[in-house]
Amino acid sequence: MRSHEIDYKIIGEDIQIVEIELDPSETVIAEAGSMLFMEDGIQFETKMGDGSQPQQGMLGKLLQAGGRALMGESLFMTHFTNLGSLKRKVAFAAPYPGTIKAVNLNEIMGNALIVQKDAFLCAAMGTSISIHLNKRMGAGFFGGEGFILQKIQGDGLAFIHSGGVVIERQLNNETLRVDTGCVVGFEPQLQFDIERSGSLKSMIFGGEGIFLATLRGTGKVWIQSLPISKLIQRLSPAGGNASKESGSVLGGLGRMFED
Repeated sequence: MRSHEIDYKIIGEDIQIVEIELDPSETVIAEAGSMLFMEDGIQFETKMGDGSQPQQGMLGKLLQAGGRALMGESLFMTHFTNLGSLKRKVAFAAPYPGTIKAVNLNEIMGNALIVQKDAFLCAAMGTSISIHLNKRMGAGFFGGEGFILQKIQGDGLAFIHSGGVVIERQLNNETLRVDTGCVVGFEPQLQFDIERSGSLKSMIFGGEGIFLATLRGTGKVWIQSLPISKLIQRLSPAGGNASKESGSVLGGLGRMFED
């Protein structure tokens, strides 16, 4: 199924929204609860599945819903369709401060993108959202993303959100090392793994964490400056999330001597 050709505008700087203009009969799919506003003439419907395979039976929909449950997402997605005779707008907001990035899947090798499991915001109808299992044990245990990622596939526009600022890097048979948890997405032909950050001394006292995410090959990667887990850690330095991101392994001991 070919994706609908939608028009859009990203509004804001630190906290962004994406405003999508739909022609009559056009549809955009989105994560449940992300809609900010919609104009008269747009109707929304909650469905099991992304609608990319109209002939998909109930079993296929249940399998897709099961995959979304493993990703920690809602079993359902919301479809917004312009049933009027004029162009109408609908807008979506990210669940936390950061950046919304528009990705044209038709310009990506294989028309697919691998993203962290909570990065997808919305996309043109015809886009497939499925589960992607990380095959590398190291990346699964220590990568900040776990074994379960999302695969976004199609030939139209998809919108992903990230914490803080997002940057796009093009690798040309190169290696890029990134703080774990800061990888928003990457093209599927890239090799994604987790490696030690350096010597034992650097791992203990360097403050950069014990492991770093490593991407190798040729393709694009998107990096976020402030993942939500790190934001929680900074806001609650003594809370249960303090150890989920990078930092010296002595950080917890150090807090015992504060005050």
